[in-house]
Amino acid sequence: MPKPRKSLISLQDTTYYHCVSRCVRRAFLCGQDELTGQSYEHRREWIEDKMLSSAAIFAIDICAYAVMSNHTHLVLHVNENEALNWDVKQVLERWHRLHKGTQFTQKYLENKTLEEFELASVYESCEKYRKRLCDISWFMKELNEPIARMANNEDKCTGHFWEGRFKSQALLDESALVACMAYVDLNPVRAKMEKTPENSKHTSIKTRIEVAKANQTQPKTLFPFIGYEREDQPEGLPFKLTDYLELIDLTGRVLREDKLGNIDMSLAPILQRINLTSEQWLEVSTGFEKHFKSAVGSELLLAEYCEHTELQRRTGLAACKRLLT
Repeated sequence: MPKPRKSLISLQDTTYYHCVSRCVRRAFLCGQDELTGQSYEHRREWIEDKMLSSAAIFAIDICAYAVMSNHTHLVLHVNENEALNWDVKQVLERWHRLHKGTQFTQKYLENKTLEEFELASVYESCEKYRKRLCDISWFMKELNEPIARMANNEDKCTGHFWEGRFKSQALLDESALVACMAYVDLNPVRAKMEKTPENSKHTSIKTRIEVAKANQTQPKTLFPFIGYEREDQPEGLPFKLTDYLELIDLTGRVLREDKLGNIDMSLAPILQRINLTSEQWLEVSTGFEKHFKSAVGSELLLAEYCEHTELQRRTGLAACKRLLT
């Protein structure tokens, strides 16, 4: 029997996860249905807007995303420390942007006088909401359920819109993280929906490139690149933005030319740091889901993750050893 998603999230092993949601019926999530001619392209904006607005509420950062025709990709970072530092008012204000809360939490935010038992109820609710606001399952629920209702209403039908559960993969080390992000960012190019990453609508890579070109900064809606590890560094992705963009551009060129050429290592310092060959990089960045079905990382980290999540089988170990070592 499949394990619940929350049991596959082990923050002691990693704070990075790859999540995929797929439609369950033939009707498109987005794009254009070639049989009926009807366009669902506007739904891409639904998802992108909801995704980014949800990230502003949750203690969860978006590292990469791509909204495809019948599925979505997200690379998420759970910032549990941020949630732990919120005071009661901050937690309740964030949760009330999603739901009504309780009569007592509403009174608390209205600065009304509360009885002792009412205040105890507020504190109990606060801790429950705090946990939910750094929970990937709750994040995906708050993203997917409204989209399903809107799509069903537009299609004038009822029933399931998404598959029963989203798929999640733990990204246990830097090699797994950057490979998965590249796989997600290059999804439209690989699927031949777009010719270049900078033209791939409703993707994180397009957003990053547009902001970088406009004002030499990074988008506030996405988890930033902070460069290589150093003392007193802020929260962010442990790579340089320029290195990542060059790597994506070069990999995208290889994909568009439809041939397995060699990546010029001088243009991809990230590969030197994570110790991957150009051949390994091309295979893993174009077939991440094909090669890895569950957690991704080194043999040691994979063993520790399986122990912490009580998984008896280290699924994908051979692929991890071949492609990430």
